[in-house]
Amino acid sequence: MNKNGVFTISLTLVKLQFQWRGIAKVRLKWVKNRSLDHIIDKETDLKAASLIKDAIKRSSTGFLTAKSVSDWQKPLGLTVPVLRFMRRYPTLFDEFPHPRWPSVPCFRLTDTALLLDSQEQSIHHNHETATVERLCKLLMMMKTRTMPFQSLIPLKWDLGLPDSFDKTLVPKYPQYFQFAKASNGVPILRLARWSEEFAVSALQKSNESGNGNEYREFKRGQTALVFPMRFPRGYGAQKKVRAWMDEFQKLPYISPYVDSMKIDPNSDLMEKRVVGVLHEFLSLTLHKKTKRNYLRSLRDELNLPHKFTRIFTRYPGIFYLSLKCKTTTVTLREGYRSGKLVDPHPLARHREKFYHVMKTGLLYRGTGAILKPEEEDALLLDAVPNDEIKKDDSEEEEVETSDEFFEDEVSETDETSE
Repeated sequence: MNKNGVFTISLTLVKLQFQWRGIAKVRLKWVKNRSLDHIIDKETDLKAASLIKDAIKRSSTGFLTAKSVSDWQKPLGLTVPVLRFMRRYPTLFDEFPHPRWPSVPCFRLTDTALLLDSQEQSIHHNHETATVERLCKLLMMMKTRTMPFQSLIPLKWDLGLPDSFDKTLVPKYPQYFQFAKASNGVPILRLARWSEEFAVSALQKSNESGNGNEYREFKRGQTALVFPMRFPRGYGAQKKVRAWMDEFQKLPYISPYVDSMKIDPNSDLMEKRVVGVLHEFLSLTLHKKTKRNYLRSLRDELNLPHKFTRIFTRYPGIFYLSLKCKTTTVTLREGYRSGKLVDPHPLARHREKFYHVMKTGLLYRGTGAILKPEEEDALLLDAVPNDEIKKDDSEEEEVETSDEFFEDEVSETDETSE
């Protein structure tokens, strides 16, 4: 036990006692979850609009031309051309002719979008300490305590980082972060110092604040922490599945902040360690989900197996894998209930407001009418209404598949950058 009371597993003891165990695994079926698919579908448009908003802000002219965004469809994860997408949301994007070439459409931010952005920047400022901690924890999970910017930038929306975090956030905290270059010349972000107070996973925190006796026993090495599980419907051999999961839960929990290089990569213990790493990674995201490809780019640094995607399909009580929007998204099940985040971050709440303004300000194709300015102002003052679907997460559809199903699926259409 370290000075902060965080239990660190002795890998030597673990190797002797547990790596020989062979848990009989059960072939599972993938179960489609319509509620979580709806959230992923909705937030694809929300994320795209937010990233376009940031790009307009960064522009030296204060606007973007239709030509400059013509090849952004795939990086933004959209299923329609960017020009058509921006025209759908006149409450956010104001279209006007180019000052020099009138035939070229241009887009700037509306007053409504600027007000929303101002509120977003205030949230970033007020919760900067927590943002720094999330970024530190992410770097602490990496094998070399470093991360290429080309892998970090696509994750900035998921992690709730400010748009220009490399210029505004990172330089303010030299005690935590350092700019550097890898041996191949790629810019990287390096952890300046290890913070033991950050080396506590979300699972450890939830157990520490929940069942105190169980957590104390865990720190003494007398028990294992268990992952929350919500089994989807559609399992043919439910008893076998639960027996398998019970055996899995009895294996020692290895913190994602502990060196795992001495663990047998083919052992059940390593598989539970991988589940723990993926669980912690998703716990660090604001919406408890991310793209599979973002994880794939960090596979070596996180010490994940080559075909780590099968972990998501093997433990559907913990994770949900979706193929919505022509990409593969993994979600932490415990983060949602009845189609809503269980514990939404203030920035996630603000994004709900942003999305509500997007949808209510749509250009109605039938009448050509848009929301009146006074109606827009009222929307910004009101709390976000509970207008999402009311379906419970149990509304699922059974689909027969093997655990290799998602390994190569839609690999060519997955996002790789922002």
